[in-house]
Amino acid sequence: MSQGDLGTMKPINTPTGMYWTGWVISGLVAAAMAMSGAMKFSGSPQIVQMFEHLGWPPKLVLAMGILELTVTVLYSIPPTSVLGAILLTGYLGGAIATHVRLGEPFFVQAGIGVLVWLGLFLRDARIRELIPLRR
Repeated sequence: MSQGDLGTMKPINTPTGMYWTGWVISGLVAAAMAMSGAMKFSGSPQIVQMFEHLGWPPKLVLAMGILELTVTVLYSIPPTSVLGAILLTGYLGGAIATHVRLGEPFFVQAGIGVLVWLGLFLRDARIRELIPLRR
């Protein structure tokens, strides 16, 4: 492995295009999750109304924002990215369960979950060793 900028480890056997594609996907996921988490700090009536619609007490808005931002930061830092991906998967699983309970579509949440792992798969050889794709 070779040391990259910002402390990232680019595996020698990972093609450069694959590596950076993974980082772009991971960056888009992180940006979307960070924006969602930050919106929960606004205290806007729309956020409170959304929580009520989903069946969550409005008093949890701030806690959910902190949780969402924390797991997103963990996902964004290379040494903790696997832990962050696991925690993001759990967070998104809760979001999916909430939407299923209400009979609402959950494709966005499931898609983000897939992108969490796709980005990590493309940029981290350890994940590719754990989840090998066979020809």
